[in-house]
Amino acid sequence: MPPFIRRRLLLQAGLAAGALSTLGLPTRAFAEDEYDVLRSRWAELNTGGAIDTADPAYADALANLSTQAQQYADTMITAADRTALWPDLPLSSTSGNFSISYTRLKTIALARATTGTAQTGELLSGALDFLNANAYNETLKETGNWWFWEIGAPRALLDTCVLAYDVLSAEQITKYLTAVDRFVPDPNRRTNSPTLRETGANRVDKALIVALRGIVGKSADKLAAARDALSDVAEAGKNSVFTYVTSGDGFYRDGSFVQHGNLAYVGTYGNVALGGVANLIALLGGSTWEIADPNRAVLLDAVDASFAPFVVDGLMMDGVSGRAISRERAGDHRNGHGTTSTVLLLASGVAEPYASRYKALAKGWITRDRLNDYLPGASIPEISRAKALLDDSGAVPAPAVPRHFQFYNQDRVVHRRPGWTFAIAMSSKRMARYEWGNGENLRGWYVGDGMTYLYNRDQSQFNDAYWPTVDAQRMPGTTVSTQPRQPGGSGSGTGTVAAYADWVGGASYKNIAGAVGMHLINHDKSLQARKSWFCLRESIVALGAGITGTDGFPVETIVDNRNLHEDGTAALLLDGSAATDRTYDDPQWAHLEGVAGYVFPSGGQLRIQREDRTGSWSEINIGNDTAGSTTPYTRRYAKLILEHGTETGDYAYVVLPNATSRQTAERAADPGMTVLVNNPNVQAIRSHRENLLLVNFWTAGSVSEVTDGRRSVASDGPASVVIGSEGRTTTVAVSDPSRTAQTVRLTIDRQVGGVIAKDPAVTVVATGKQLVLDVAVGGTKGATHTVSFN
Repeated sequence: MPPFIRRRLLLQAGLAAGALSTLGLPTRAFAEDEYDVLRSRWAELNTGGAIDTADPAYADALANLSTQAQQYADTMITAADRTALWPDLPLSSTSGNFSISYTRLKTIALARATTGTAQTGELLSGALDFLNANAYNETLKETGNWWFWEIGAPRALLDTCVLAYDVLSAEQITKYLTAVDRFVPDPNRRTNSPTLRETGANRVDKALIVALRGIVGKSADKLAAARDALSDVAEAGKNSVFTYVTSGDGFYRDGSFVQHGNLAYVGTYGNVALGGVANLIALLGGSTWEIADPNRAVLLDAVDASFAPFVVDGLMMDGVSGRAISRERAGDHRNGHGTTSTVLLLASGVAEPYASRYKALAKGWITRDRLNDYLPGASIPEISRAKALLDDSGAVPAPAVPRHFQFYNQDRVVHRRPGWTFAIAMSSKRMARYEWGNGENLRGWYVGDGMTYLYNRDQSQFNDAYWPTVDAQRMPGTTVSTQPRQPGGSGSGTGTVAAYADWVGGASYKNIAGAVGMHLINHDKSLQARKSWFCLRESIVALGAGITGTDGFPVETIVDNRNLHEDGTAALLLDGSAATDRTYDDPQWAHLEGVAGYVFPSGGQLRIQREDRTGSWSEINIGNDTAGSTTPYTRRYAKLILEHGTETGDYAYVVLPNATSRQTAERAADPGMTVLVNNPNVQAIRSHRENLLLVNFWTAGSVSEVTDGRRSVASDGPASVVIGSEGRTTTVAVSDPSRTAQTVRLTIDRQVGGVIAKDPAVTVVATGKQLVLDVAVGGTKGATHTVSFN
């Protein structure tokens, strides 16, 4: 809890703060009217309270808020016969303009309530009455997007009621709350579809709305309902946000977060869920309705398990942001700043070790973000918390620790190394390829088909007008048909595009390396490929086999499609010479200055292409409240594309992030690894540098490391396997990404000693000249199981 809130609470209550609970929530410290205290607290959480307006750190934020509020006030229609509040927001029956109108009124109210602004808010009362009479009241039915009626509008309306409470009459408050009760009577249920139980971020959103309704209307029942909704008391915890889920929406034990049933969404909906709970903890802490669920550590642990792996130097990876990648006003840095803000807010209301860990994470993200400084875009309360953190010499920034993450419940992989991070976004029968709808993400066709993201020193790679200008049919890492695609849809609801792959996932080796695979079956089933990525300390080895296309169009694998920004001067070499835009036969290596080296162990047909591409955000997002501008942006791209023709093919390439051209040439001459097999049944490499064998068995099969068959590894079914030796220790990691087997038997030509550590799912059947393992993979959903021997 921020100090200014704590001081105000004690002054109003006249009581000393009690001892902290196990998670740092203060004990009850209220006096006569808790509702008034909670209303004041919410106002201060939004305004920042009694800030020092002479502090230059707040100058831009105060000026921006004042300017925006004044613009809305100046352009508001005030005529007695008005049919809308603003000319650009006509109140049609299907649009969300009424909700956007409430959001603008909230901005005016926020400016009025914030110290250091000049906004009077004299138009608020009449404007709220107008919307209540004409757009949002208990006599209306929901039309268009349900979200505007049940989340967007009521949240903005209630925030406005809190911020402008002193200028609203009891009669007005009653009318407004009657409308809220019509559309959000129960935080557990979808009002326009009462049999649908709210989950994840939507549940948290509604809990916060009902809590605010309880505060404004002084209703203990509403506040209790809001608190209980987080734990889903009504359904015995079935949809509690404090419970690990095993399917559908919510947080998983492996760190995955899913929303809309089948989408990796921690970057946006996850932010909403975490932020909503953080606000409710800060709002209700110490009150009659404090969040006291004994399982709330599930969400608090998610900061490290679900969020931190996807935050790179302050930005949140786009691969877990769903259709929000098409929003011009969003972007990976802004989404990352949202996570940072929420984690800092949480840090003020929880006990150790969470508080210190959250501060360390946030300080690391803020100080490493060289592209978008956190403070200029922050709100006033966010600036207040960040200033305190940056001035706290005891809060040491948490470093970006190298680690391999295998999120088998959301088909995502993150491979973090010093100076670079590589991520893979896949899809399966469980996880959708991409989401479109509400006019958003109209060209997201391939973001779930094995798209790869390389993050290095260029922090603006995916933030600099990338999504409106990139060739969306040729995303890095994907294997695609060149048949042209059409925009992915529009309408009042969201939709997802199904994926058909049944073998997706991999095995993680000691959290430092991993084997990853995806049996790609494209959107119209005209293309198949077995794709593997073997993630090592210095490189990513990518293999493709069984590539078959049936639509008559050429098939391509996109090694990279790099944003060179407006200048586009990065040098591109092919086998040591300046590359020209054409197709090369059997290249050995390529190098893109400032990005990476690329080695091609089996040659192939490599097309080099540099092009200037122009696009606007309006081409990929026409949403009611998220539509992009028509401003044209031009960016230069460098493409490296392996051409496979129209029938069959395979490929092998190695990505060397941050390598120099000399290092790339050296690795082409001595790759430090061997591709052992690359066919539709088995894909495997041996990394000599790291003494690792990495194998994806698409079916039962074997792989030999020498020609006479000795030193082989065999699996009796689909499996992903990594075997490594360090000193006198041998470790075997195995999973079943197909989720079809009950037990996988591995037969390994290797002598080992006694067991050092073993996953309970692993049974050592035999040792001696051959090591035989039975791994009970049934029901473990692609999780990795590990055993280590002397």
